[in-house]
Order: sequence, then C-alpha cells, then structure tokens
Amino acid sequence: MYSDDKIFIKNLPPLSIYIHIPWCVSKCPYCDFNSHSIDPNNIDEELFLKSLRCDLEQSLSLIWNRSIISVFIGGGTPSILSVESIDKILEMIRTYLRILPNAEITIEINPGTVDSLKMKGFKDSGINRFSIGIQSFNNENLKKIGRIHDKQDALNSITKAQDLVENINLDIMFSLPGQTIKNFIYDLKTAKSFNPNHLSIYHLTIEPNTFFSKNLPDDMPDEETSSGMDDLIEIELSEMGMKRYEVSAYSKDKFQSIHNLNYWTFGDYLGIGPGAHSKISFHDKIIRQKRIYNPIIWMNKSIKMDNSHIIENICILKDQLPFEFMLNVLRLKDGVNRRLFKFRTGLSIDVMKERINIAYKNKLLSKNSEKFIATPLGWKFLNDLQMIFIK
Repeated sequence: MYSDDKIFIKNLPPLSIYIHIPWCVSKCPYCDFNSHSIDPNNIDEELFLKSLRCDLEQSLSLIWNRSIISVFIGGGTPSILSVESIDKILEMIRTYLRILPNAEITIEINPGTVDSLKMKGFKDSGINRFSIGIQSFNNENLKKIGRIHDKQDALNSITKAQDLVENINLDIMFSLPGQTIKNFIYDLKTAKSFNPNHLSIYHLTIEPNTFFSKNLPDDMPDEETSSGMDDLIEIELSEMGMKRYEVSAYSKDKFQSIHNLNYWTFGDYLGIGPGAHSKISFHDKIIRQKRIYNPIIWMNKSIKMDNSHIIENICILKDQLPFEFMLNVLRLKDGVNRRLFKFRTGLSIDVMKERINIAYKNKLLSKNSEKFIATPLGWKFLNDLQMIFIK
C-alpha cells in the first residue's frame, strides 16, 4: 500500500510549545501524569530554569524560523513556581522564538497554590489564559480525591482570574468517590454561575500504577450513576451557549482552546521539560520525541547539552500516519476537512480507502464527502472507530 518514497508535506502545520512543570504540593491518588510531590521551598528553580533553557536550545534546530501559535505551561502544578520563574520562562520563549501577537498563552493553576497577587503576576508576565483545576466545589469530594484546595479557594481563584483575563478554562471531574448526581448537579450549576467560556469535564478513570488502582475507594459511583452524570453535562451546558467540540471540552463560540485544537488537528508541538513529548513535522518526515521523566535526572542530562535528556527520537512510519492522524481528529465533535489528511501527513487519502470503507460498513464514520466525522454511534464507540485505522 505504501511506497518507499518519502512523504512530502508542502506547508508545515501550526506549532505550539508545551512546558512541563513536574512538581505538586501533593500527588493526587488518581493522577498518572508525570508529577512528583515536593515542598515548594525545596524546588531549585534556578537549576530548573537553566535546564529548561538548555532543553530549548538543543531543540531550536528542529523548529527554526517557525512561528508559535500557543504556549501551554502544564504539569504537575505550574503555579507552584514563583511569578519570577514563570516570567523568566516566558521571556526565554520570546527570546528564542517568534510568538504570534494573538498567541494563546496558558498556565494551569491549582487553587491551593495561588493568591490574587500571584495570579496578577502571572498575567503581567504574559499569561492570557488560566486553566483552573477545580475538579469539584464539594469539600468532601475534594478531600476524597486528594486535592489540597477547598471550595472557597476554588471560588476565589475563578473570581480573580475573571478580573484579570477573559479566557479561562475550568477543569471539572465526575464519577468521584462518594459523589451523587445531586453533588454533580451542584458542581455544574456552580461552574455555570460564573458564566465561563470554556469547561473541560473528565470522567474519573482509574489508571494503572496510581494510588487508586491499588486502593480503590469502596464508594465509587456505579455505572448507572456515572452515566446519569454524563447525560447531564450537555443538557446543563447547552443552556448557557456552550457547545461540546471535543471529547472532554466545551466552549462558547470563539473560545475553543487554540493549543488543544492544534493537538487534535495533528499540528506540531515542541515539549520541553521532564517527560515532555514533541511531534515535529519536516517537509519529508514527522518525528516524535520523549524526554526523561525523572526531574532530577532530566535536569542533570539537559545541562550537558548533548541531547542525552531525550530518551526517544523516532520518525513516524508512513503506515502509522493514518492511525496517528485519525486518533486525534476523530476526537473533534464536528470532525475535520478531509483535505487536512494530505496537508498534515503528505499522503493521499487513498491509502486509507480500505479502512474508511470498514468504518462506513460499521456505521461508525459519516459518509460525508467533505469531512472526517464520527456518526453518533462512532462517537459512542470512539475507541473502536479509531482502532480501525491502526496498521
């Protein structure tokens, strides 16, 4: 099906920057991200910033002369760092790279690690979007999932964020230990009372190698209760003009996350920091990178300036590109234009013809001549639809 010729991508896709801050005050029992508990006073911020700079400098040749459409500082808990460090990180990015004037610049914050002064400092450093890890407005639910903040911290952080910037995301979780449908309705209505322009709503999933995977709470909601919570989301949010545009994301018009949309449309991203991933396109290939997970080892390796902090640097094989592409774009509720496949992968859509027909036959993919878009059944069984495109 595939020739040995190299792919040809005429126009490189948009490029985003992801910066990983690996530390948290306390690691949540459900979290499987690369995060490590630490006393904030014990973080060597100077060494960390030096290591980030070295990481970025070693990556510049991959993205030289390309513009940046978004910057996302994630974690972990990025707001555990000082305002001065966040300011220096953004100044470093601006020094080495061309950030577009309308670029989206996001920082994730934990309500238990910020006050009004700190949030204003983040905004003054160049942050124009806050992503706030609320998870719940119920103190008992928050305790059960190991969050360090309470309801009042959450309310205060939202109020202050809205005083500072227009673009705000609230993270909410459901199917939490001990959570009832009534609890979840309260969480949704409390979030709605702030009239947010973006919500990310996640079903609590028990991931391997987490505390919860080995110590499952005995009061987890049953499947019927969880399904009932899920059904409530679109009903509640549609009342305030929010539309689901991705598996877990809802927004008002023009407030979709630029950074996340770049992921889901198979755009490029450079990730720096421990455990960060990258996907970078060239005219004749697409590469993926992965950095060392352990923060201490990553710092020690990064400053050596010999690329030893990168533990994976591979070229995506041509026969893997259809799956890689569809894995991402099918997460979008409205799908994507079919021409994007050629633009992003350099391949003809004909290489997927057989698998597209299988998806049609199973009534999982819409027979839309312009878009790749899941049918209602395909949306319900999204994983099955995506797996059709694996080689």
